[in-house]
Amino acid sequence: MSRTALRVCPLCEATCGLTLTVENDRVTGARGDRDDVFSAGFICPKGAAFGELDNDPDRLTRPLVRRDGRLAEASWEEAFDAVAAGLRPLIDAYGPDSVAVVLGNPNVHTMAGALYPTMLLGALRTRNVYTASTLDQMPKHVSSGLLFGDALAIPVPDLDRTDHLLLIGANPLESNGSLCTAPDFPGRLKALRRRGGRLTVVDPRRTRTAKLADRHLAPRPGTDAALLAALVHVLFAEELTDLGRLDGHADGAEGVRALVDAFTLEAAAAFCGLSAADIRETARELAAAPTAAVYGRVGSSTVEFGTLASWLVDVLNILTGNLDRPGGAMFPLSATAPPPRPAGPGKGFALGRWRSRVSGHPEAKSELPLATLAEEIETPGEGQVRAVVAIAANPVLSAPDGDRLDRALASVDFMVSVDPYLGETARHAHVVLPPPRPSQSPHHDFVFNGFAVRNQARFNREAIPLPDGRPDEGEILARLVLCAAGMHGADPAEVDRTAVERTLAKAVADPHAPVHGREPAELAARLTGRTGVERRLDMMLRLGPYGDGFGARPDGLSLEKLLEHPHGIDLGPMRPRIPEVLRTRSGRIELCPAPIAADMDRLRRALVERLHGDGTGLVLVGRRHLRSNNSWMHNLPALTGGSNRCTLQVHPDDAARLGLADGAMARIKSDGGEVVAPVEVTGTLRAGVVSLPHGWGHDRSGTRLSVASAAPGANVNQLLDGSRLDPLSGTAVLNGFPVQVEPAG
Repeated sequence: MSRTALRVCPLCEATCGLTLTVENDRVTGARGDRDDVFSAGFICPKGAAFGELDNDPDRLTRPLVRRDGRLAEASWEEAFDAVAAGLRPLIDAYGPDSVAVVLGNPNVHTMAGALYPTMLLGALRTRNVYTASTLDQMPKHVSSGLLFGDALAIPVPDLDRTDHLLLIGANPLESNGSLCTAPDFPGRLKALRRRGGRLTVVDPRRTRTAKLADRHLAPRPGTDAALLAALVHVLFAEELTDLGRLDGHADGAEGVRALVDAFTLEAAAAFCGLSAADIRETARELAAAPTAAVYGRVGSSTVEFGTLASWLVDVLNILTGNLDRPGGAMFPLSATAPPPRPAGPGKGFALGRWRSRVSGHPEAKSELPLATLAEEIETPGEGQVRAVVAIAANPVLSAPDGDRLDRALASVDFMVSVDPYLGETARHAHVVLPPPRPSQSPHHDFVFNGFAVRNQARFNREAIPLPDGRPDEGEILARLVLCAAGMHGADPAEVDRTAVERTLAKAVADPHAPVHGREPAELAARLTGRTGVERRLDMMLRLGPYGDGFGARPDGLSLEKLLEHPHGIDLGPMRPRIPEVLRTRSGRIELCPAPIAADMDRLRRALVERLHGDGTGLVLVGRRHLRSNNSWMHNLPALTGGSNRCTLQVHPDDAARLGLADGAMARIKSDGGEVVAPVEVTGTLRAGVVSLPHGWGHDRSGTRLSVASAAPGANVNQLLDGSRLDPLSGTAVLNGFPVQVEPAG
């Protein structure tokens, strides 16, 4: 019996609506949902392969428990008994910091992954928290925290209304966007061009996005911050700054002027490998556009000056008056966000409240650099990491020096992994807890709606029911929380009840909340939903900025109302939100924060030192494939092959100089070791730059990834030893690092 079911795609940040074809509890097809209020039918190859992912025979269906050194299938009760026996005694003996928690980016693609990890961290009380953010986006969190007082106050480009878009280190035609949730990003860029707008792309590769641009600048990798500083320098030098309505909400513009004084056109052009004329014209075009937005992503973030580049992106938006106005860079307001607060001073944002035990790296947003996890496991002494809880994380491939981390994970006393696959990291676990298939899980985007280019809300219940005895992802993570808290055996629903009670108690005590002064128990009794996850969604919707306030605003949102609109509810375009988003101690945008000002000295030194270097060495950058998302998709036949291959792209001039032939093997060496990959000679990148994609290296024994292991590729992060970090954010330098390349023989 064939039927259809609606589902928002969980496979990248675009969050496109899908219509699934289901036959006998099996997804047999996926197409775009033309009635979806946000994506309007757009779909990419990943979404089209939803059924293949859902039905992958390598997906784990039962827990695995290590017995006599080998992982074997077990019941759920046996698995959680093993978690409780392995985890809590270590905490009692060695303290909370003996446990490290590693969270991968798939967590933000599921409801449970967004709701329960914070409760797990609260139960564990460990400072050893590591996430994928220090491999891609932490610089943006740090710069936003310092500018606006809130690490989650990240402006996104108002793609549908802007007249000029400057993209730096972003390739949304392949990535579908990052920290900018926009279904059909390619269509939105083409619409910009059709309405007479202008697109400028900064990337050392001539990507598909760059080919669409009116202007493509190809600087030396890692010089993004200097280029952006030079653009700011031009704005000041030619008196092109105009804060507009932000003038009464921002401090520190003169401090910024002093910080960029050394970044003259001539100095920056030589440093970046660009022409001074191109830099000048780019700045002038940005200032002259009726509206404009600057948007920087992974390529400008995972470099040695990533936080400075992220900061300068928004400095440009502010100095041109384009922050927080239609057509500029704006702050989304999701349906489950806390309701807006009155403007005024906040707590601000602090860096370095504690440091990692071994190398002394400062925390950022309560996280430590993932690149330091191996040394925290290996190094004896008080606070040594002895247990690891990994949720949807594969740092053996995603973090620097996977070989070292591989050895370190093999030595821990206990490890639990929540993962649908037995992959390169999960193979070290003592217990593996597999979540259900995506079709068997409900979906609402708690995280990505906070970065969406249009405010909207969508919710889908599971398309296929879970079999009896199979816990959903929420129950799995709730039981993990109970194990961590020493409450193994308690009802997992107690975790959700606790979350609801705490949230409602805080809400009724808030004089600005719509439920101020009411009884939490009365509000809790009014929640709807079949599961704890649904009840928590109902609560967040009703307390949120569009919510019904538990009856205070009868036309507002609730879970029941969202269920009445299966294709979603459009909540309108982004609107100006300054000053309500500001949480700095001054209550204003702090353009020139002290940590940024101090780190600019490092960039100025690099400008001088490199101007005196010969600049002949090769540097490596990564690249994104449309049919991949890090290491997730390499086990699906429909998404492998074609352009989604692990090749080393080399410019023809470099290939000729180094004796590299197209299709032949090359050996690539750097700080952390060497890898071998086939050569792809192409003129799409600038000379002196080579490119190897991220997420490959599926050649380790003990995994159950039959398709991926048949074409494993090379792990580009094995070239790194973890010592190259952006000091403010702790983010690994995955782009723009020096390499040596030679024929592999």
